[in-house]
Amino acid sequence: MKWIKLTLNTTTEALDYFGVIAMDLELEGFEVEDNVPLSEEDKKRMFVDILPTIKPDDGTARVSFYVPEGTDTEKLLEDIKRETQEYAGVCDFGEMTYAVDTTDECDYINNWKKYFKSFRVNDRLVVKPTWEDKAPMAKDGDIIIEIDPGIAFGTGAHETTKLCLNAMSKYLKKGDMCVDIGCGSGILSIASILLGAGKTFGFDIDDSASRISVENAKVNRISAEYRESIDGCDPDKIEDGTILFATGNLLASEDLPGSLEGCKFDYTVANILADIIIPLTPYAAKLTKQGGYITCSGILTTKEESVAKALRENGFEIVETERMGEWSGITAKRL
Repeated sequence: MKWIKLTLNTTTEALDYFGVIAMDLELEGFEVEDNVPLSEEDKKRMFVDILPTIKPDDGTARVSFYVPEGTDTEKLLEDIKRETQEYAGVCDFGEMTYAVDTTDECDYINNWKKYFKSFRVNDRLVVKPTWEDKAPMAKDGDIIIEIDPGIAFGTGAHETTKLCLNAMSKYLKKGDMCVDIGCGSGILSIASILLGAGKTFGFDIDDSASRISVENAKVNRISAEYRESIDGCDPDKIEDGTILFATGNLLASEDLPGSLEGCKFDYTVANILADIIIPLTPYAAKLTKQGGYITCSGILTTKEESVAKALRENGFEIVETERMGEWSGITAKRL
């Protein structure tokens, strides 16, 4: 199968915003080329003796989106440019000139794997891709999460996922019943069980994400089941140590699905986007026990206060806000 590669000339400043745009437009992946100097952490993760030589950083970057052959690239370009207008006041997107090319499926599906290496999240967690034999930085006592995101979002390397994992390491208690709204590759659901949760219910609007999550859970030797819809799921009947993954969208109805009515979780996590988290907050309030916690990420710092306001208005008290780069993670307690 052939894929169309749409490449845009932009700025390094805009790269995080293109990540949001990719999720908004449900694009399955994108590639970044820039001349930003490697950090010491990046160098350690490359595991090579001779580091690549790059040109001086001039603030420019190239972003390439991969879409199936036959996609209307003119319309896609219009959609991307429309999305950039939302952030035009806070971000310089550069010249936005573009080029269109084609590539083979094997290149698109597998080439990115050479850049995804094992890495440490915090003093408790290490993330390792399934195709690596071991994580070189892991030490005795570490919790190692193995992941193959496939076409789902969520390697754990992005700041938004790290923010969630950091908060879960602090606030999740042994035996907690968790819900992962927008589970992506399943990494947060998997982490919840490895951190001691009793059982977890994860769901996503993308059915491929729900299915991939089951496979990733099994790689981590965690029992997992799949349901094609959240309708009819009964989280209270999930067996201990098990994750139930399903497909569904809470925002599709004004009320919670009947199967979730009255269901209360000790810990709620939502690594999505601020514009989705805000309308989801009333649902999250119904799902979170009094005294339970919610961690939200995928929040640009410019929208941090809007999310915090929505949480407070729906009965949550903010207990911690952590920031990485352009992103914020908010943890709140249900009053």
